[in-house]
Amino acid sequence: MKIVIVGATGTLGSKITADLEKDHEVIKVGTKTGDLQADITDPESIKIMFEKVGSFDALVCAAGGGHFGPLNSMTTEEFLKGVNSKMMGQINLVLLGQHYINPKGSFTLITGVLSDDPVRNSVNLATVNSAVNGFVKAAALELENGVRINAVSPGVVEDSPELFEAFPGHKPVSMERVVFAYRKSVLGHVTGQIIKEV
Repeated sequence: MKIVIVGATGTLGSKITADLEKDHEVIKVGTKTGDLQADITDPESIKIMFEKVGSFDALVCAAGGGHFGPLNSMTTEEFLKGVNSKMMGQINLVLLGQHYINPKGSFTLITGVLSDDPVRNSVNLATVNSAVNGFVKAAALELENGVRINAVSPGVVEDSPELFEAFPGHKPVSMERVVFAYRKSVLGHVTGQIIKEV
């Protein structure tokens, strides 16, 4: 399979890449590193990326940021960080990518535990995670040619100890479990699923 991994050099993306590239052709996409560069907050940048990639069998996203901070001081500009990156960035990967993906291909996006179990200061990320989950469920009904779409929704991962204090009572999730969730989406047959690893 020809698999595009957006965020391939990040904490999670590097583990997904190491797993999938053993048996598949992987194209690594980063903002500044990788085989190709793309800014997912810019639809034109995404389009250029797909033109360079050409047809592909699967797209994996392990990228997308947002704002983590208190509601009472949050600005529209701060809230839009998550909207433009983790929400619309991933949605645009599908909106544009559907015209390049091969029949029976798959999209795998990333959301997170905050959509179901928010913590303080997580309003922005809880909102955009929920939006992406809704997009995945609805898009699965309309993608053509047998193309599948899922989201992986992990808890705070063990390789991000700097986040543990912000997630009191959340048991860190092993990277191996999250990687296997991506394998389920990419190599399995499910669609319209939010694959939770918490």
